[in-house]
Amino acid sequence: MAYEQDEAWSAIADRTRRWILMELAEGEHTVGELAGALPVSQPAVSQHLKVLKHVGVVSDRAEGTKRIYRLNEAGVNALRDQLDVFWKRTMSGFEDLMEEDG
Repeated sequence: MAYEQDEAWSAIADRTRRWILMELAEGEHTVGELAGALPVSQPAVSQHLKVLKHVGVVSDRAEGTKRIYRLNEAGVNALRDQLDVFWKRTMSGFEDLMEEDG
C-alpha cells in the first residue's frame, strides 16, 4: 500500500493532473469537457486520466460511448490520511519544541 501511495504522490506532482483532480472535485466530467478547459489535447488528458486511474485517485464509468470520470473517494482519502499523519507529526514536534523553550 505504501508503494501505491508513493505512486499517487508522484502522479499528482504533475500540474495538469492536479488541475484535473480539482475539476473532478467539483463533479464528474468527460475527457472532452476536461480537455476543453486545458491547453492540452484530448489524447493528453486521456493519458493523464489513465495515470490517475492507475494510482487509484480517479475512477470512471461508461455512459453510452463516453467515459465519465470522477474522484475515487477511497484513493483520495488514503492520501488525506497520509497527510494527516505528516501533520500530526509536525504538530507534535512543534509542541515538543515549545515545551523545551517554555
